[in-house]
Amino acid sequence: MKNLHRYIVAIFVVAIIAAAAVLIYRKPAGQTATARHSVTSSGKYYHNSSDIYPGSSSGVIAEAKGMPVYGNWKNFTTKDGLPSDKAYAVRIDGDRVLVGTHDGLAVYEKGKWRTYTTKDGLAHNGIVSIDVDQLTGDVWIGTLGGLNRWSAGKFETFNQFNSGMPNDLVYNVFCYGKDIWVATGGGAGHYNTQTKQWEIFTEMNAPMHEPWTYALSAGDGKVWIAAWGGGVIEYNTETKHFRDYVDPDGFMEIDLQPDDGVVHDITTATSYCDSILWVSTYFGMSRYDGKNWKGYFDHDSGLASNFINFLRAEGPVVFVCSDNGLSSFDGKTWVTYKKNDNDENGKAIITNGSEKKEIPLSPSIAHNFIIGVDASDDYLWVATSKGVARGERIH
Repeated sequence: MKNLHRYIVAIFVVAIIAAAAVLIYRKPAGQTATARHSVTSSGKYYHNSSDIYPGSSSGVIAEAKGMPVYGNWKNFTTKDGLPSDKAYAVRIDGDRVLVGTHDGLAVYEKGKWRTYTTKDGLAHNGIVSIDVDQLTGDVWIGTLGGLNRWSAGKFETFNQFNSGMPNDLVYNVFCYGKDIWVATGGGAGHYNTQTKQWEIFTEMNAPMHEPWTYALSAGDGKVWIAAWGGGVIEYNTETKHFRDYVDPDGFMEIDLQPDDGVVHDITTATSYCDSILWVSTYFGMSRYDGKNWKGYFDHDSGLASNFINFLRAEGPVVFVCSDNGLSSFDGKTWVTYKKNDNDENGKAIITNGSEKKEIPLSPSIAHNFIIGVDASDDYLWVATSKGVARGERIH
């Protein structure tokens, strides 16, 4: 299997579960704006969105005008103040940006980076997930050695020994009202910040095949859990009932019946926004509107790669983190960002149906192995295996 090495690397970087020695099988493929210095092969420079989208009858140009496009990329590494170039998570918190790295929490504020480590109270320096409680302003941090709440300048640690946490390997944390949800190596956990009680969901009391859970999201009274080998687990917070969504054809190597359900049972993330559930897998992406499923693959859409580490939806747009670039999609138009192999430049690829247009970017995103993403009105932040990238919204 020629992609085995890539799978192992992804598991180490994103999920950090190399010790589990799980072998992943991949389904075969049978299944922007520019920066101010971008230049085309004809020598034309693109400076702003009016240059990028000149008058044209092309449908792809017209459709792309409805999509946010980012350029003027700025990349940050250890040379700029990051504790590590291996960035696993990024979250925008007002005027500051929080980045989870291999060697601590990096906070970008007023143009400067500050690092927090176990010496400051973190449970572990390996930080793989961050979320912000919109009710209290507290920052919740998922690490390789427990969960942290960062409040009033102090770090509080939750682990298996001092609380009801399901496992100390916290792949994802999600704040939903007064509740904190975590996806861990030992099941999903629900923490009520008012009662200070934990509730644990595993294969013993939920329709999971394994206790491994990678990510979760919530909205409209439901929580969606990305479960290893178990597809998506839906939990109704009102009725306390579960429902599972799996690939109905049951085949690991091919998607036998398109759009019959989630594209694969090995799911890596969920994101719910505007009544749409997005699901990422190592074999493509799924969209669910409450009635119908739709699958997307790199051979029949603008998706950068079927191998997806994470995704996040903001309004109608979903941002997809893959091993071969960053894709964004609003249900009609794709904008994918890729870096060149040999220099700092790259391109934005706009795809609408069978039409495609490439726009050169200089510079581009930090690296094509994308692990985390977050968007605000003006900026897009991307966590990669070679640093953090910030793109300005220029359209």
